[in-house]
Amino acid sequence: MFRGRTAVFADQVIVGNASLRLKKVQLTDAGTYKCHITTSKGKGNANLEYKTGAFSMPEMNVEYNASSENLRCEAPRWFPQPTVVWTSQVNQGANFSEVSNTSFELNSENVTMKVVSVLYNVNINNTYSCMIENNIAKATGDIKVT
Repeated sequence: MFRGRTAVFADQVIVGNASLRLKKVQLTDAGTYKCHITTSKGKGNANLEYKTGAFSMPEMNVEYNASSENLRCEAPRWFPQPTVVWTSQVNQGANFSEVSNTSFELNSENVTMKVVSVLYNVNINNTYSCMIENNIAKATGDIKVT
């Protein structure tokens, strides 16, 4: 699975640089890598925890229906699965988990996912934030309802 994507800096090995380059990094390359080096001066081991991820900035829109206005926060590409937290400027500290709904839809490559979160019954003259976060990235979208 690494064929054609690795390289060693051969001219640097003599001066102690045993770096390995991995090209065209893929989300599936995440994991623990172990390196063992033996030279005439000794030997050593190193472990590298490599994490991969994907994120996109959320887009915010107002959805109107007959009885209320809702906010839609959508981000097309995330990995691993994130959490979504809604906040508001006026209602600081409020828990919006009861009045929001978040869904995750696997994208066509079967690795990343589209994130869609809807906040129901928003108030006029308030600024809302949709924060999407996983252990790799965090992105926030803001929208003012006037």
